[in-house]
Amino acid sequence: MYYLQRLRDLREDMDLQQKDIAKLLGTTQPQYSRYETGERELPIRHLVVLADYYGVSTDYILGRTNNKSSHK
Repeated sequence: MYYLQRLRDLREDMDLQQKDIAKLLGTTQPQYSRYETGERELPIRHLVVLADYYGVSTDYILGRTNNKSSHK
């Protein structure tokens, strides 16, 4: 699950903590931590919010491309 590292890298590149992203998603820090560790699947609604927030494509987060652009 390559996207797990991408989630962490994107967050850390912006000097954010898990609690910051959890707040953005309307969830708790422990729940968000489970997304980053793969204990829980990231809901699609959260994937879309994170892609918009980070300014990258959902495919980039999922590891389907190395192109960060959200435009084709």
